[in-house]
Amino acid sequence: MPAVTDVSFDVRPGEIVGFLGPNGAGKTTSLRMALGYVKPDQGSVSLFGGAPGEAAFGRVGFLPEERGLYKKQTAREAIAHMGRLNGMKKRAAFETADTLLDRYGLGDAKRKKNKDMSKGMAQKVQLLSAIAHDPEFYILDEPFSGLDPVNQQVLESMVREIASRGRTILFSTHVMEHAERLCDRIILMARGQKVFDGSVAAALDHAPRRVIIASENTGLSDVVTPFAKDVERRDDGALNLLLTRTAQTPDILERCVEAGVRLTRFEPTRATLHEAFVALVGEDVRADLEADARADLEEEAAT
Repeated sequence: MPAVTDVSFDVRPGEIVGFLGPNGAGKTTSLRMALGYVKPDQGSVSLFGGAPGEAAFGRVGFLPEERGLYKKQTAREAIAHMGRLNGMKKRAAFETADTLLDRYGLGDAKRKKNKDMSKGMAQKVQLLSAIAHDPEFYILDEPFSGLDPVNQQVLESMVREIASRGRTILFSTHVMEHAERLCDRIILMARGQKVFDGSVAAALDHAPRRVIIASENTGLSDVVTPFAKDVERRDDGALNLLLTRTAQTPDILERCVEAGVRLTRFEPTRATLHEAFVALVGEDVRADLEADARADLEEEAAT
């Protein structure tokens, strides 16, 4: 069975692009093909207008899904080592390593060996190793995986700072919330195929719309049912409406006024990228996303 089928997309200069989907959706395979590590059976890959290879490596910063730092190296040695592999002179590489560690709050860890670091600290050092040579294009494979919420926020801030310097970032993740906060554009993957490519706002248009509504009057449910695909009564007595595709919130309000229903609450709820993804790929992928979420929680608890 093919790992990836008919996947095609471009990443334009200056964008932050989220490459999203459950574990096993084909994200890592696609990124490895983009870098030339894996050759596609059919089709072609272009990186900076040419075939992926050594000529492009100095222009790319890559954070692989499989984390790996030499255990006996210090943080500054690890960053300088990757900088030198990407063409930096020794002195410049170590000066850059010191600057990056100070800038991102790791100055005290400069001479700490990688084997003695926490997982969050080691992951930040590995990201700094990928950015030391100041590449044009960053490919980050599951950069937030296994980090606690605090370190996830730190990593998000690092991504924003990199992007603020005009760099292009493509990162894969199965956690939709990161993409909602960071991305200019998203590409959704499911079971080896691309199912969406566009802005976050365009993706959210596919998500179901919901409204929380309440009234002291009886009969509210009968009044609003024509606008809803599903009506659920909440523990606080309010109704949670899953709106039909054509339902408009002003029409619901107008109907309540006509029916003499005095509302005590009318609260459209914000759609999430997770809901949009499920709507785009179908309920059969929901289990994959939920399994990933459970695995993340277990990994965070073990960290």
